[in-house]
Amino acid sequence: MLEFAHSLRWQDIFDILIVSFIIYRIMLLIRGTRAVQMLVGIVVLIVLYFAAREFEFLTLYWLLGTFLSSIFLIIIIIFQRDIRRALTQVGQTTFSKPQENMIHILLEIVRAAQQMAQRKIGGLIVIERETGLNDYIEAAHPLDAIVSRQLLVSIFQTTAPLHDGAVIIHNGRINSAGALLPLTRNPYVSKQLGTRHRAAIGLSEETDAVIIVISEETQKISLVQHGAITSDLDEDALRSRLDAIFAPKENPTPLLWKNWLNK
Repeated sequence: MLEFAHSLRWQDIFDILIVSFIIYRIMLLIRGTRAVQMLVGIVVLIVLYFAAREFEFLTLYWLLGTFLSSIFLIIIIIFQRDIRRALTQVGQTTFSKPQENMIHILLEIVRAAQQMAQRKIGGLIVIERETGLNDYIEAAHPLDAIVSRQLLVSIFQTTAPLHDGAVIIHNGRINSAGALLPLTRNPYVSKQLGTRHRAAIGLSEETDAVIIVISEETQKISLVQHGAITSDLDEDALRSRLDAIFAPKENPTPLLWKNWLNK
């Protein structure tokens, strides 16, 4: 034991800590997703492989050996969505400090969401952050308009041609509407959630976007980020959460909110 302690270098300690942190982040990444079940299945196959070799089940041993020889390629194929989500999170930085214009934009979004909920109008509003949404923007209808609650409400009117898709806020403007978002494949998502909520969760699993969902059936407002959904938000709660996400910690902006509310 003493010999091991003397031979242990500081590089070994950091090496162990880095690997431990990576394993921990991977576990957090796949927790609550179908990737956990798949990972358990792969572990079972590996156990069967060694058991088949031990008990000389030659056919099973050969079959599993052939399968596991391409295990890394299989893992990449099976977990491609999770790997893509992890890579997009690497190197992300905190959203840039909001200017007063950003406060106004968020307030217009909050007011639109509240008005839509009161009028039983469903909606899906995406606020882009660090991860680009060009894949979804290119397939949507371009608008490039100033963010206003009147425009947001009119877009999601049931008689409007673009009400079924999502509105994407890019660089402080309504970049596009009618965007189609990927549905979540998480089996643990409540069956009571509709297509809009599943699309919001699906996009948040792959990007760092903030998505606001307005339900026309329940008249409830939800906020989705990083695969998690917070439901039944009123105007004050939604404003508070958006403020917490976009406002810099060293310079909170409740007074700016109040100034804009009084305008």
